[in-house]
Amino acid sequence: MQTSFILQAAEAINHAILSSESVLESLDREIGDGDHFINMKRGAATIVAMRDELASLPADATLQKIGMKLLSTVGGASGVLMGSFFMAMAKTIKDNGGNDMTAIAAAFHSGVVAIQARGKANVGEKTMLDVLIPVAKVFVEQANAEREALSQALKQEAERGVLATRDMIATKGRAAFLGERAIGHIDPGAKSCQIMINAVCDLVSG
Repeated sequence: MQTSFILQAAEAINHAILSSESVLESLDREIGDGDHFINMKRGAATIVAMRDELASLPADATLQKIGMKLLSTVGGASGVLMGSFFMAMAKTIKDNGGNDMTAIAAAFHSGVVAIQARGKANVGEKTMLDVLIPVAKVFVEQANAEREALSQALKQEAERGVLATRDMIATKGRAAFLGERAIGHIDPGAKSCQIMINAVCDLVSG
């Protein structure tokens, strides 16, 4: 993994989040507290604004700085969870390297594990982890596949995860207080993760 790619991915994610404002705000109005898009927008813009600061750094240092910045600048649970994700990725790449897709998949998986530990949630509880956990599993299993095939597999898994949240009872996150009333609504955190994954996959596959 190169810092130049991380910065390209940040630009792609920022564009994708901004383009999805109406979708994310609509989902958040249904079962959230109304600030999800604002926090995602702030996080994406924060990373893009760090370009000059990060450009000369190795990937592990770049990811660590991104994680720390998100912790200090993004409100709500999003900042803590995504900050933990980037810092866990940074540690894995520093310890094990990130020069091939297998290593990058391992780093992504470690980031998802960090979110899971911080949020104390699992698949089936109507959160972003309903996308991230299955996507991380597919990424690790298919890391050696041709890039176009891998990208399509990850996007398909992300879509499955998002759609699965519609029929779940929320037991974690901001929608948990709704209980069964959250059934029929897609989780906004899961949707924003799908949007970000799609943006990076499209970048990878060209």
